[in-house]
Amino acid sequence: MPYIKTYIHFVWSTKNRVPFLDNKELRQKVWRHIKENGDKKGIYIDFVNGYSDHCHCLVSLGADQTIQKTMQLIKGESSFWINQSKLCLNKFEWQDEYFAVSVSESILDKVRNYIKNQEEHHSQHTFAEEYNEFITKYKFQKE
Repeated sequence: MPYIKTYIHFVWSTKNRVPFLDNKELRQKVWRHIKENGDKKGIYIDFVNGYSDHCHCLVSLGADQTIQKTMQLIKGESSFWINQSKLCLNKFEWQDEYFAVSVSESILDKVRNYIKNQEEHHSQHTFAEEYNEFITKYKFQKE
């Protein structure tokens, strides 16, 4: 039986960065659902939070889980659930793209704290500013 401990910090936005998740109560409902759905699908979601136009998710990947498949399951099911539950006035969609970076076990608490404090963080920085900081910091190139 393999022992795998690989943490990935995922970030993705709503389609065209529309602030669909425009109130804290709605966001909490969506984050709770994402965590519960992950549990049902065998995806260990360590921490999830976000803001009106995006989501952060810290996931520990299992031996047979890929980044692509994990994102497909989380994003696809949650957008379906949001629409089915009529939580938004307009059709809800996540953007196709996402950000994913591995996280060292030594900084897990720092990443959890960062994800936890999204409300406060985004009172000072937009998602676009945050995303550009990530891209610059990690020097990502599109495939």
